[in-house]
Order: sequence, then structure tokens, then C-alpha cells
Amino acid sequence: MTVLNWQELGCGIWKTVVGEQQDFTPLSWMSREPIYEALEQMQGATLPFAMSDIELEATGSSRILRLPLQEDEKLYGLGLHFMKMNHRGRTRFLRVNSDPKQDTGETHAPVPFLVTDQGYGLLVNTSRIVTVHCGSTVKLNETVSERVKDRNNDRRNWKATPLSDCMEVVLPQEGAELYLIGGPTVMDAVRRYNLLCGGGTLPPKWGLGFWHRVPTLYTDKEVQEEAMEFRNRDFPCDVIGLEPGWHSKSYPVTYEWAKERFPEPKKTLDALTEAGFRVNLWEHPYVSPESKLYEPLEPLSGSYSVWGGLAPDYSLPEAQRLYQEQHLQEHVSLGVSGYKQDECDGSELTGNSWMFPSHTQFPSGHDGEQMRQMYGLLFQKMTDDLFRSQNRRTYGLVRASNAGASSMPYVLYSDLYDHKQFIRALCNSSFSGLLWTPEVRRASSAEDWVRRMQAVCLSPLAMLNAWGDGTKPWSYPEVEHIIRHYIKLRMRLIPYLYTTFAQYRFQGIPPFRAMPLVMDMADGITINETGRALNTTDGAYGKKTEKLWDDQFMLGDSLLVAPMFAGEASREVLLPQGGWFGLETGERYEGGQVIQVEPGLEQMPIFVKEGAILPTIPALAHAQLPGEKVQLHLIHFGNKPGQALLYDDDGETFDYEKGDHRWAQIEVSGTGEQGDQAFKGSISEEFEALFSYDQVKWTFGANRLPEE
Repeated sequence: MTVLNWQELGCGIWKTVVGEQQDFTPLSWMSREPIYEALEQMQGATLPFAMSDIELEATGSSRILRLPLQEDEKLYGLGLHFMKMNHRGRTRFLRVNSDPKQDTGETHAPVPFLVTDQGYGLLVNTSRIVTVHCGSTVKLNETVSERVKDRNNDRRNWKATPLSDCMEVVLPQEGAELYLIGGPTVMDAVRRYNLLCGGGTLPPKWGLGFWHRVPTLYTDKEVQEEAMEFRNRDFPCDVIGLEPGWHSKSYPVTYEWAKERFPEPKKTLDALTEAGFRVNLWEHPYVSPESKLYEPLEPLSGSYSVWGGLAPDYSLPEAQRLYQEQHLQEHVSLGVSGYKQDECDGSELTGNSWMFPSHTQFPSGHDGEQMRQMYGLLFQKMTDDLFRSQNRRTYGLVRASNAGASSMPYVLYSDLYDHKQFIRALCNSSFSGLLWTPEVRRASSAEDWVRRMQAVCLSPLAMLNAWGDGTKPWSYPEVEHIIRHYIKLRMRLIPYLYTTFAQYRFQGIPPFRAMPLVMDMADGITINETGRALNTTDGAYGKKTEKLWDDQFMLGDSLLVAPMFAGEASREVLLPQGGWFGLETGERYEGGQVIQVEPGLEQMPIFVKEGAILPTIPALAHAQLPGEKVQLHLIHFGNKPGQALLYDDDGETFDYEKGDHRWAQIEVSGTGEQGDQAFKGSISEEFEALFSYDQVKWTFGANRLPEE
């Protein structure tokens, strides 16, 4: 065993290198400067063990990193996962996969960063596949005889995965860069990771509106007609997404406009811009022989094709330049606002093996394994750099990612479609510096439609993707009013959402937060009146399972969202300590317990913390344009005083990074014991310099969100 030599970088982060230092890694590619000022403001970091307890073992061609585990320690993170939140007792094979239907660790975004409920994190910075045994291995000489059970006679105590006292990480043969990230809480470790990676992304304000993707072969006329139907039907919408048919050829793609469907793209984009819409273009990495880019990119591409197209080596500056120049000239300069980066996540070992193989060679010297693991990052960084060169923020979709992506303006999505798994993925993404959208495509019923649309409207990117079957928000007329209500609710909350993302950008605090990030899951939780225990027993295997509350999440500091699913009439909700109100019901609950709610189809359970101050605006048809000012409505909840922050900038450019932004402090003092006249609200003088508001309206002591 080798004891590692950790070098402290400061601010609760330590680093070591095993083997040779690699030059093609997620952090080196993203090249983001850590936000040291925010790191230095955090409390002192702690670790639950001595660094000498971390060992490195060489076994043949492998290097095994071993870390101690406590008996009940929970392990979170490791990227985007649909099936589990706590990985304890599982083995995770962190390989990118476009079709992750099995609980193996393969995923769209295999991020080799984990965090434990003991309050520390570990990052393996590599472009290689990493395997993590999350307490799923027991060495022979460490086997405890008392833990060996006979399944025939002791099903209750027998476990398929014996309790292990360690976690083992199989490192790449050539080595890897390791970061140990201190706590003392789960949130502290996640924040430090995000700040190490350059902080979180801050989308443009229009990115936080509602998105609609039109059917794949729509013409320019059909696109404009569908966009204007949103306006005519009083449905807010900010972004229209164009799917494969905007290309002259797709699978592989040309990146060039289809003349028969978009003969005058600039004219079409101008018309949509005039009506308050942005345009997002679907694409993928594989370049058609009929594209003008094919010839110059051919010598800069991998040795295998995909769908007969090139797989360019975008780690090469010349390949990046060709891509960016073409996209600037043909798209961005015409008014395109962003991209949906599809199919950069293929796996060669699934039934649908369309991706280039791992033994593909690229001109840079990288192989197919490295390029597959990194392709999503390459495209995120390349397009972000393109928009930065124009001082324009973008927000888009991507189907693959890796470590170091927190600063990228991209939200993950999938061709899978299980609603409960989508919400679990949203929770899991918060541990790994990722964003996820439970996008809506279709529904099995009006009830399923409502439940999916309610959830997506309170997610990082609210989108209906009608590319395949042409669904609209009004496709189920009997529930059209409910859908309109929740899209408008999102629009009203844009100041709150924008402030929450600013906390992500500057402080590393995830905007959407799984419950272990905001509370100690074993701290003072009582059982609801049904008496159902939080732990249940699987009789067949004698295996204890634990409810992890991976079907609810916090949105910012003050809102708790508990989605409903088709077929459910009621659900349990875990409330953190303190007082809570049903945002739309007004019912008050005491936290620190599990409650039962029966909201009915017209409502999704949303709870607001007592003392919270929600900044809201009217539900506009689209997000505010630069220079456009509206009334700010500050809504204070309950009988307790409260404080809140409000962030603002121009909503479009990167000038905020140069200091051109404002934080206003909001405060409500007094108590509600003598009625709402006892409250007094104040907002700091920075409000006068905010970009988006011309006056303030106050509501004190609310128990529900007032109607507009």
C-alpha cells in the first residue's frame, strides 16, 4: 500500500497526482479559474478521517484507491443517474452511454465526483473510464465472520452486498489527478467542487422562460405560425427550437439551412425576434460529406465515421476554428441564440451501437474512449466560447457531459421517458455540477400531461419537445387552463429563479437541490399519521431499503417542490425544520416531519418557507428585454421576519463578470401578531440601480401566492 502525498490548494481542497500528469482532462479542457474569493469565505473544511487512511494499491495493471467508509455512510453524485441516489453497496462503471437503461453507472454524464453524507468529496480528473466500488467489495483478509449470514435460515439479515468498510476506485492505468474536497456538510463539499470548476452557470433571462420545439420537418411558415399561436392563446414562450429538418441534410448533418424549408433564414429569424422569440438549433457532431465543412475537417477527424459522416477532433484548435467560424457566419450572426447538442453520448457496447469505437484514433493522439467521454464537454465549451466572443450569453441542451461542467450554459436531457426517473435525475444532478430537464414530449393521458408539465415548469429548463408528434401545451383542451397557469407561474418567478442561478454562479450553491444537500436526513424526522416507517424490508432478500426522498427537491432557498405522478391521488412530503405554507393552498405545516397531501390535478405540491420573501413580476409573454422595466412584487410569507437577496444585471451579456451587476438586500421586520400592519419592509439602496424594475409592491404575512 502507498500513502498519498496530498498538497493543499487552500480553501478546503487538496490535490495529488497518481502516475503521470495527463494533459487532456475535463478540468484542463474547461480551463476555468476557481472562484477563490467565495472559497475563502466558506467555513473551515473538515474530513471524517485522516488523510493517511487513504491508500493506493497497485495490482497488476491497475491502481486501486481505497478510502474508509463508516457503517451507515451514504454516497451521492457520480453524475447523472436515473435509478439510484445513494450508491452505497453498488459498483459504478462511469462510461458515457446514450441509452442508460440499467443500473450500472453508465450514463449520459459520468462525472467521477462523489460526495458522502459524512461531508467530503472526491474528484478523479480524467478523460478515461473510472470504476467506483461504493462499498461493494470486501477483501478476503478483511472479511468479518460475524457478517457472514446463511440466506436459507436468516433471510432478514442476509445481504446480497456484504457490508464493506471501504470504497475502492479503479484508476486509469496511466494515472489520474485526484482532488479531495472538504465539508463539513454535503452542501459545503458540493459548493467547493462547483467553485473549483469556476462556479455555476448564469443563463440569460430568456433561457428561464418557456421553450417549445417544433416538429422536425416544419417550414419557416409553419414555425412562425406555431410561434404566434402561443401569443394568440395567451401562453408565454421565449424559445422556439428547430429540429433536424432545418439542416439541408441530417444524420450526418451539414450545419447548413435547408433551402426548400428555410429559403431566407435571416428573414425568418428577424420575424421571430420581433415577436419576442429566440431560436435554438438542433445539431450533432457528425459532418455530412455534403457539408462545406467536410473537406477542411476531414484531415482533422477520427479514423472511423458515424452514419457516414466525420467525427471531428474538436480538441484541435484548427477544428474548433472551422466549426466556430461557420456557426458564427451561418447561424449566430443571423440571430440564432443557442444549440441543442444531440448524440454526443453514444456507446459502442449497447444494442444500438452507432458511436465510433474506443480504438478510434484521432489526429491529436487521443483515442475513442477519451473522445467519447469528453465529446459533450468539447461542444459545450466550443459553443460557449463562440457566444462569449460576441458578448452574448447562451442557454441550450446537451446529451453528454463530464466533470467541470458547472459553468457551462447547458442542461442535460435524454431519449428515455420515465417520469419518476426524470425527477430522480433532477435531484441527482445537483450533486455533480449538472443541470437536468424533465422535458415533456407526449403523455398517456390528460393527467399524465398535467403532471409532467407541472414538474417541467419548475425545473432548470421548461420545455415541450414536439419534434416527433407535434404536441402543444393545449393538446389536451380539458386541462389547457392548468398548463397555462403553471407556465405563467414560472414567468412570475423569474426574479427568484434568476437570483437562485446567481447564487450558483458566484457561490457555487446548486439552484435545484436534492434533500441531502439541505438537511440532515437523520435529524429529528418524525413519521406521519399513517405510521409508515421510513425503512422497509424486502422479504425476498432480507435487504433493507431506505426512502431517500429522491422525488422532491428544493428550488433555491425558499421553495420545496414535490411533483405528482400519473395515477397518484396523494403523496408523502418530507419537510425540513421550520414553518411551511402550501404556496397555492395557504395551508400551514410544521416542518421536521413527513406529511401527507392530496392536491388534486389542478395543483402540484409546492411549499414556501415561513419568513421567505419571494420576488415576483407579472407573467409576461416572454422574459424582459434589456432595458425593459416592470413592477417588482415582493411577497413575504407567514408571521416571522425574513431576509432575502435579489440579483439583477442586463440579462443578456457577460458584462456582469466585469462587475456590472447588483445585489439588493431585502428585509421584513416585525411580527404578524397584530396583523400585517406590524410588518415593515425595506430594500437596500442598490435597488435604485437595478436593471429590470421601476417600482416595488409589497405583500406582508401571506400564506399563499396572491393571484396576479
